[in-house]
Amino acid sequence: MLGVVLWSDAGDNKAVIWCEDHGDLAYFNGGVDDPASLMDFDAGDLVHFDLREERHQRYARNPRRVGQGAYAGLPDRLCDAAAAPSARHDAVVPSAQVIPFTPPRARKKIAALELA
Repeated sequence: MLGVVLWSDAGDNKAVIWCEDHGDLAYFNGGVDDPASLMDFDAGDLVHFDLREERHQRYARNPRRVGQGAYAGLPDRLCDAAAAPSARHDAVVPSAQVIPFTPPRARKKIAALELA
């Protein structure tokens, strides 16, 4: 699965990833899940990973960076969108934008990962 890193802590080897299926967030905890795996992700990095679900929680396993800083402003844009006032909670926002997960330059890298 593809996702965008929303938050990471290199010291604790942890990250929170927004998944391409727009389902629940996936959590990476390399310190517990895979102590040999040292991640070096920053918010906005596009990553490819295996998804594991356990006890109503999603976990990212074997994450690999596909695009560094591909979505650097995404965490801030999501926070801004969440803070924007809305007349009704169930209202459809006509100006909403779809944010694609795969920038054109990363498509070739993703295809190579899937073939490996």
